[in-house]
Amino acid sequence: MSLLPQELTEICAAAQKAARKAGLYIIANQNRDVEVKQKPLSGEGQLIGGTSLASQVVTEIDKAAQDIILDELSSVSSAYDLGLLTEESIDDGSRFSKDYFWCIDPLDGTLAFIRKEPGYSTSIALVNKAGHAIMGVVYDPVADNMYYAIDQLGAFRNNKKIEPKIANKKFTWVINDSDVKRQNLEEMSKEIEKVAAKHDYSDFSVNPIGGGVMSALWILDNAPACYFKKPKKEKGCGSVWDFAATSCIFNELGLTCTNFDGHPLQLNPQGSTFMNEKGIYYGVGIGLEEIKEAVSGF
Repeated sequence: MSLLPQELTEICAAAQKAARKAGLYIIANQNRDVEVKQKPLSGEGQLIGGTSLASQVVTEIDKAAQDIILDELSSVSSAYDLGLLTEESIDDGSRFSKDYFWCIDPLDGTLAFIRKEPGYSTSIALVNKAGHAIMGVVYDPVADNMYYAIDQLGAFRNNKKIEPKIANKKFTWVINDSDVKRQNLEEMSKEIEKVAAKHDYSDFSVNPIGGGVMSALWILDNAPACYFKKPKKEKGCGSVWDFAATSCIFNELGLTCTNFDGHPLQLNPQGSTFMNEKGIYYGVGIGLEEIKEAVSGF
């Protein structure tokens, strides 16, 4: 089955409605004291966390937001026979048998939410069996911004076409919660700053944003900037639901969104949903390949 443009538009509208409803629920509960639980690192029939705290924590709000989304999407999911991969449910394998599947992060940036800070969002993507996101929706409830893109139909923020631009001469390396305690952070910063200076960027900064979804989208509004996760052996670097929606937005805009070696992101991997084997790389600006080379040895 191949979805037509009008069908994708209908599915995208449903995803936006679901993302907004879940996002409004999340922000309405921002000031509550919620119980924080930790996912196990291994186990049968359980949700598995990675090696970083950001990939391990979960709250009742994450799960309730997921229920809201799945309820809103139930009709369109049935109509188009869509599979499902979502952070707060065990992978049922439907992503391998269906032509398309939902890839959902009901609350990306849970640590930011727990701290009552910006940097969290709701993310919904539609991914084909080959592992390419053909639709992506992100709702940022803090700023009340809705981002969405459909393959070959454009990328939008609040229903206005996104037009990426280099807004300033300062280059920013965007990091998120799992990167703050990264080994060699200072040394890597110095190497990136050298590349920025070489390309006449007048200033350089390292900016911790929160979750991976908002880290990627921050680049759109504050370019030039980059955000990346280097490959590693340990489970982590985020999971496919952390990048599926934003990859559609970036690809539709012709911006850099790849794994760390420059190949397209594979969003329907076998074995594990974690992206640690290949890493990820987002960027807007010049000198992006030089930055990858500069940090590759760390």
